[in-house]
Amino acid sequence: MNTPLSHILAQKGHAVTSVPPTASVADAVQIMNHFHIGAVVVTNPRKGLLGIFTERDVLNRIVASERDPKTTVVEAVMSTKLVTVTPATTVDEAMQIFMDNRVRHLPVIEAGVLVGLVSIGDINRHLLEEHAEEARQLRGYIQGDMTAPV
Repeated sequence: MNTPLSHILAQKGHAVTSVPPTASVADAVQIMNHFHIGAVVVTNPRKGLLGIFTERDVLNRIVASERDPKTTVVEAVMSTKLVTVTPATTVDEAMQIFMDNRVRHLPVIEAGVLVGLVSIGDINRHLLEEHAEEARQLRGYIQGDMTAPV
């Protein structure tokens, strides 16, 4: 599983959904629901990546605190302690980062620029596809298909 995250980004795309820090929580949640995603990055054209706003932030910092999502801005409740990776980070390394930091989304930074976002779901999908391919190859080998690479 030394596959670099650049491979996953090449498959899923480099598009990242973002909101400005002044967006309301209600607007950010509406965007997340529209795109069926669990997080948006918070960016500023001059300052770049400022933070990330996730489903957990909604639960822990809005619902649990009984804050009004229509009047609370994302900047007030986003996660600013970002854990980032590079395109060269491997799947194995990303899995360890997810576990060690208890995060579900990793902004991918290259030369100081946000080039993608990888979620734990993206990693799980990749691993499932990788294991399915390995199982297909092993079945072919066992059945005598000498063309199946092992």
